[in-house]
Amino acid sequence: MNIPSKHIEEAVEQLASLPSIGKRSALRLVLHLLKRSPEEIERFAQAFITMKSEVKQCTSCGNISDKELCAICLNPNRDTSLICVVEDIRDIMAIEATSSYKGIYHVLGGIISPMDGIGPSDLNIDTLIDKAENQEITEIIFALSATMEGDTTNFYLYKKLKDFDCNISTLSRGVAVGSELQYADELTLGRSIMQRLPFESTFQK
Repeated sequence: MNIPSKHIEEAVEQLASLPSIGKRSALRLVLHLLKRSPEEIERFAQAFITMKSEVKQCTSCGNISDKELCAICLNPNRDTSLICVVEDIRDIMAIEATSSYKGIYHVLGGIISPMDGIGPSDLNIDTLIDKAENQEITEIIFALSATMEGDTTNFYLYKKLKDFDCNISTLSRGVAVGSELQYADELTLGRSIMQRLPFESTFQK
């Protein structure tokens, strides 16, 4: 791609570094931005600078937040004895969109994937175990993607948590096997949460 300006070329390279944006799409966006006023471009850029400096990770669950604790953890109407374990914040957004869950969350920050070099020590697992051991938890729900890596992570967590005094459940298989949680439709995901199963039943014959 022959771009007659090194400044435009650099902007294209930066946009093309984002997921799902190729160089042609990036060039189209850059040329559109070039037509905007300096004030609009400044607001556009400042929004990302502010986001990077001001957005925090909730110190309790790992969700994104503008404060030390996220709005979910601060909500007095949430059931703090019910923890839903998710891979990342996109899964929280997907579950919250169903309006079917009233507990709190725990973000692992990924799933176990040896092929990608991700092991248990790379995930936010120790704090989950600490919650099960030291807080009044009645149920922990595994809400990870229905993939081999998700199932591997579920089983690892189960072995770590099964001796604590709380129920361990998982989403019903309304969420298709092999699919990622964030892409499930709201109705299916909501039913999967409401009709969750004891985790033991998923591997006992």
